[in-house]
Amino acid sequence: MLLVTGGAGFIGANFVLDWLAASDEPIVNLDKLTYAGNLGNLATLKGNSRHVFVRGDIGDRTQVEALLAQYTPRAVINFAAESHVDRSIHAPADFIATNVVGTLNLLDAIRGYWNALGESERLRFRFLHVSTDEVYGSLEPIEPAFTESSPYAPNSPYAASKAAADHLVRAYRHTYGLPTLVTNCSNNYGPRQFPEKLIPLMIHNALAGKALPIYGDGLNIRDWLYVGDHCAAIRAVLECGRPGETYNIGGNAEKTNLEVARSLCRILGEMRPGRDYASKIAFVKDRPGHDRRYAIDSSRLRREIGWAPQESFESGLARTVHWYLDNDAWLTAVTSKEYQKWISLQYAEVAA
Repeated sequence: MLLVTGGAGFIGANFVLDWLAASDEPIVNLDKLTYAGNLGNLATLKGNSRHVFVRGDIGDRTQVEALLAQYTPRAVINFAAESHVDRSIHAPADFIATNVVGTLNLLDAIRGYWNALGESERLRFRFLHVSTDEVYGSLEPIEPAFTESSPYAPNSPYAASKAAADHLVRAYRHTYGLPTLVTNCSNNYGPRQFPEKLIPLMIHNALAGKALPIYGDGLNIRDWLYVGDHCAAIRAVLECGRPGETYNIGGNAEKTNLEVARSLCRILGEMRPGRDYASKIAFVKDRPGHDRRYAIDSSRLRREIGWAPQESFESGLARTVHWYLDNDAWLTAVTSKEYQKWISLQYAEVAA
């Protein structure tokens, strides 16, 4: 049995679906169902006895302790997080509450559970914390990619909250001996991503005939990782990673935001022709403190565990666009009035 937190969100839901498609081992899925948590992501698991969904908060130590006692998982994988930089700029306290205080309460509940296990169960148990490359800060154009030894230099409230959580996980390993694993991933994309992030936002707007907003000059660079490859890496780290270690996960696909937008327009033109999607690209005022470049060096993961991404950026992006075109009901359901309010606030220059 695994306990997965945040398993109704983008990455967490993809992990749960992939896990249950490949394994008989059941999952207890704890998710608060905030705006980005969506039971529709898990609709295909309805009636599946190997998936137990529980609505709750990682910050609720009493609830977490009860779940651990009831289901006795061999591992806990923590996806639960507030994860959007723009939202962290508008409401940083929410990110501290979930990503820092919530992680602290989760760690403390797990520590008590782990201490009470028998010796063999204690040796087998793992706590895997899913984090981000944004904790490392920003790179200059010619700087080498982030490694596991890169210093932390978070530049947004979101990145700072995730850095704090990473440090807490490290402290619980060093102080209490908790068998922890940390993964730091690059920018994810793929099915079921809430359309506040670049790629699904572009797809949603393009299909609606709206402007495709790009911050600043569009030359900010990210290393893009297909979510299915990320989930495969997490499975590999869970089974083969060494407790106390950190593993970087990247897609080896550095692209500017403008390159991403143009690629999306080209693919949409092939899959749903009839519009000049690229003509809708619109540059908007840059966000405060916008990091210029991220890049991940995943060589340690490749060398020690044997993982490598299976999707190129082009193949992964085509799969992603195809999924959104085939799941317009999902997209309609998540783009509620609250979503529209947020988009109008964030991209006021092109909201029309």
